[in-house]
Amino acid sequence: MSSLNMREKRVLEEFLQMESGYVLNFSDRTFGDFVHEVVDIEIHSGTYTIHGTSKAKKLRAFWEIESDYLVGRLLKALVEYVEDTYRNTNDAEKKLAHRCREIASRLLAGGPSFQDLRQQARSLDANHLAEQIRRMEDSVENDPRLAIGTAKELVETCCKTILAERGMELPRKADIPTLTKTTLKELNLVPEDVPKAARGADVIKRLLSNLATIGNGLAELRSLYGTGHGQHGSSSGLTARHAKLAVGAASTLAVFLFETHQQSKAS
Repeated sequence: MSSLNMREKRVLEEFLQMESGYVLNFSDRTFGDFVHEVVDIEIHSGTYTIHGTSKAKKLRAFWEIESDYLVGRLLKALVEYVEDTYRNTNDAEKKLAHRCREIASRLLAGGPSFQDLRQQARSLDANHLAEQIRRMEDSVENDPRLAIGTAKELVETCCKTILAERGMELPRKADIPTLTKTTLKELNLVPEDVPKAARGADVIKRLLSNLATIGNGLAELRSLYGTGHGQHGSSSGLTARHAKLAVGAASTLAVFLFETHQQSKAS
């Protein structure tokens, strides 16, 4: 089941011209061939006729049934199809296509954590954080190096934002291990803060210790494969699945830190 929300579905339906039961200019045969080629699924099978037999209703069923990854792959291919087929588009249509590409990128990148991050960016009025989220979404499939580099920058921005909100000053050139360690300590998330008598104390301490290493690992990965450092001419870099790992780890850490920060402010 994909994580598409109602607003995103409305955008997609407008872009794909689904109001009359059609999907763009596809016939039943060409739509079936297109979906099969992209995601190896028979869209005309009974699985996708739960709402009816039109192409639009089958696509809506596909959105409901399949994973974020498969839905994202098909949406990305449909956007590219539109851009290749309808070349003389106006600014409004280009803007709509860009929004659909963002939705596809969100699904391909793993989805829900980006939604949580966006909410944090809005609540903190953090424009730079919002830009990093957008950059990761756009690059995780097409430019894994950029996604990895931005994942590391995201953790830095998260830590600096939290520490600034809490009135703490840091050296201008504080590295990511220092930022992560200082933020965890400020939020009482270091293993030493867990009472020994707490149930599952050892497990909690291990998890908190692992949190501190995420930033370090992202920095090392960026140095080896991400943007920001010159690479060996024959370096092949990493693939999208490695970028998703880096982006997912950074997003999970950032959301956890932001939510802990907000909760501690409210208490």
